[in-house]
Amino acid sequence: MTDPAPTEIAIRVHTINQLFNSFDPSPFREKDLDAGVEAFLAGWVRELPEGTPFTVAVHLPAEEAARPEAAGVAEAFAHYFDYRAGVAEQELRELFRVGRRSLGIGVLVLAVCLVTSQIVAALVPNETMARVLEESLIIVGWVANWRPIEIYLYDWLPIRRRIRLNRRIAAAQVDVKAG
Repeated sequence: MTDPAPTEIAIRVHTINQLFNSFDPSPFREKDLDAGVEAFLAGWVRELPEGTPFTVAVHLPAEEAARPEAAGVAEAFAHYFDYRAGVAEQELRELFRVGRRSLGIGVLVLAVCLVTSQIVAALVPNETMARVLEESLIIVGWVANWRPIEIYLYDWLPIRRRIRLNRRIAAAQVDVKAG
């Protein structure tokens, strides 16, 4: 069985400069992509099944495609999406750092609440009131762990997906085509 032809994601612009953020003073190959171009490309790639090969075709008028900068478009795309993946990796590391700190605080609060609930239950003569206070302290202890649990169960997944998406786009073949 032969491999299917890669999906071509076509971007049509009138000038090379339309691909890049006009406010970015960086050298050409290090410029940020235009937000619309990034969103368009990421949206298309996100819809492709994982592992589906794809290429990016940048369609330019012949005079623009002949400019020296056109040869650097593929490198600029790869650089930009590698950079975005690196930023997301830093964001993920920061999230896990916050998660570790929150977990430490949460476990400490839970332990204090559990111990305090047992002490309060023994000191309060009214059994119903003692039970309410005991359960309330236990709930507070678990609520203190809500954020670290949320971080470690859910919050890291979208960032990990964004890293994979950016790495996938950075590795894509980018062709500049006249016409």
